[in-house]
Amino acid sequence: MADSQDVWGIEIGQAGLKAIQLRYAGGADQVLAMDYDYVPFPKILSQPDAIPAELIPEALETFLERKDVHGAKVAISVPGPTSLARFINLPPVETNKVAEIVKYEAKQQIPFDLDEVIWDYQKISGSVDEDSGYMLNAEVGLFAMKREQVFETLQPFLDKGLEIDLVQIAPLALHNFVCYDQMGVRVDDEPIDGEEYTIVLDMGTDNTTLLITNGVKIWIRNVPLGGNHFTRALTKDMKLTFSKAEHLKCNATRAPDPRAVFKALRPVFDDYVSEIQRSIGYFASVNREAKIVKVLGVGNGFKLAGLQKFLQQSLRDMEVERTETLQAAIGEKVLNASMFQDNILTFAVPYGLALQAMELTRVHTTLLPREIATARTIRKKKPWAVVAASLLLAGLAIDVLPRGCVDHSVRNPAVMAAAKGSDKVVGDFNQTKSNFDGQKSAFTGEISRQQTLLGGSDRRDLVPEVFRAINECLPRDVGNQKDAQGLTQRNRINITHIVHKRYGDLKTEWFDKVIGTSDGSGYMDDEERKAPPSGSGYVFTLIGEHFHKGATQDDQLQFYVQKTLLNNLRQDYMQQPGTSKQVEVRRLGISHATLVQLQRDIVNYDPTGRVRLTTAGGAAATSPMLGTARSTGKVARKDVKFIKVDKTTFRLEFVWKPTMVAGRKDKQAAADNQPGGGTTPPPGTPPPATPGAAAGAAGGPQTPGS
Repeated sequence: MADSQDVWGIEIGQAGLKAIQLRYAGGADQVLAMDYDYVPFPKILSQPDAIPAELIPEALETFLERKDVHGAKVAISVPGPTSLARFINLPPVETNKVAEIVKYEAKQQIPFDLDEVIWDYQKISGSVDEDSGYMLNAEVGLFAMKREQVFETLQPFLDKGLEIDLVQIAPLALHNFVCYDQMGVRVDDEPIDGEEYTIVLDMGTDNTTLLITNGVKIWIRNVPLGGNHFTRALTKDMKLTFSKAEHLKCNATRAPDPRAVFKALRPVFDDYVSEIQRSIGYFASVNREAKIVKVLGVGNGFKLAGLQKFLQQSLRDMEVERTETLQAAIGEKVLNASMFQDNILTFAVPYGLALQAMELTRVHTTLLPREIATARTIRKKKPWAVVAASLLLAGLAIDVLPRGCVDHSVRNPAVMAAAKGSDKVVGDFNQTKSNFDGQKSAFTGEISRQQTLLGGSDRRDLVPEVFRAINECLPRDVGNQKDAQGLTQRNRINITHIVHKRYGDLKTEWFDKVIGTSDGSGYMDDEERKAPPSGSGYVFTLIGEHFHKGATQDDQLQFYVQKTLLNNLRQDYMQQPGTSKQVEVRRLGISHATLVQLQRDIVNYDPTGRVRLTTAGGAAATSPMLGTARSTGKVARKDVKFIKVDKTTFRLEFVWKPTMVAGRKDKQAAADNQPGGGTTPPPGTPPPATPGAAAGAAGGPQTPGS
């Protein structure tokens, strides 16, 4: 629930102190800008002759003289370059163990002892499986900073007697700003992990924070280029002092020779764009489906003449914009003030801090030291504790006084003896009843615990059962086939990737898209094609490859995958030769298996194993599903006799609707009661044989065609 209390968001940057006061109007669901302040430093803090320990307290004193912060929450930022932000993909894990897993990851990711840092984490994306209780496809953001640096930032505020309610790293405050104000994301909205991303460039004095987000996911990088780098270029090229070069940079269009100014700045422009393009390239390589549609500039460094135009020319596929107004806030007194308008680009971080302090953002992490938060909580509760103790003492006095007045009337020995006897009977009765209630409660609790344990075990085994079924459906060599040395003779399919994703509506979100492709429709079972899946469930995606080539057409290329793995996934049970137990497949809830993407490559194969696989043209074997194979560093030798073999790469998908063991038994019983005894073979009935088993029964492997 949003907080209607006034909040100050304060950022102390290299050039000055920026602060904005917001209030949330719950009835109108509107953010009100109540006040602001901008206190520039006499010198930039990174200049050699600047003393931050003096300049920061002076600016803070000026701010407190101008503005009244009493009774308001205060949120401050810590610099992004001195903080650590990591985004970790967790394996499937029980929801109540996420904190434990994250703490383990924190020990691996943070290059300091955890006692030396202040850290927090937040779930960025992921869903909880209602059947198994596991969190799937979870991404967690881990944020940390050295304890001494946090206290160094806090100290000027503590010296002035200010109570800080939130400490946040500047990049996350920037994320709060762009999501709430520019993208319209609200804390109660359902998270939508879309493909369109926005880049935010916050150009500061010495660094630029580069943030990429789609409103859910976050990607952060610190670019070591800022406004000072342009100033230094002018001092070096035009032989100016730092102050004169800074003035010339800010007024480049009004300079006597603007062409000479921009010529001096051009190398820094090129370096800046190169760093941004490199960051975008890396982000795109790890987020292949992402599409960057807009670049948003903030920070006073972005007012540099020609920067926006230069970026637009270099990043042609993206719109480059500057923040000109706050779209989600009202308050003409603040928003139309001339000083605020002149420096609006630098208020993005304070605005984002205040939004989080009012609980209007999805980000909820804080680097406020726990000892400060705990001491403040105890201090706030002390008055109530004193009042409660006073009321307790008053109640005891009221209770004891009448008792003292009538005490002498019951001092008669007979009365006292009767009272003791009565008290003993009542005490024995109460003790017996208490023992009975305790035993009953323990019995009920034990029954509940056992039922929970049994139910949890069922859910916990569901996902591993699917992996076991996939493994059982893969073809393999049996008998004499194990002696086969040729790559194309082996009955093997190599699965390189297995992922699964939950869909709220399997038909509209998955089936309709797959059935619209020629492969997805052509390789799906006829009956299943006519009966789309309904409701929610999971889709497993298997990416794999094989080199098998038998003598007949149906024993090679995609037909081999269709005959083995795809056909096996449609069986109720699978049992490989040489194993003693059947494995459930379709009975687990697996259906609608189909091949959705295929690729054939002719590759050069070295039977000696000295040279890695390459395409027939000499390049590394590639696949649009898997990317380019990583080089092993081995170079093809002239004396190697290559064999050209077919490599088939495929992508197979199937639906999984988790089915508990009890549900499977009910379905089996219902099938057995049907005329004919049902369709599911009883345990012990041999399932369809794999190609490996068939070849083994025939006396050995077949010789593949050329």
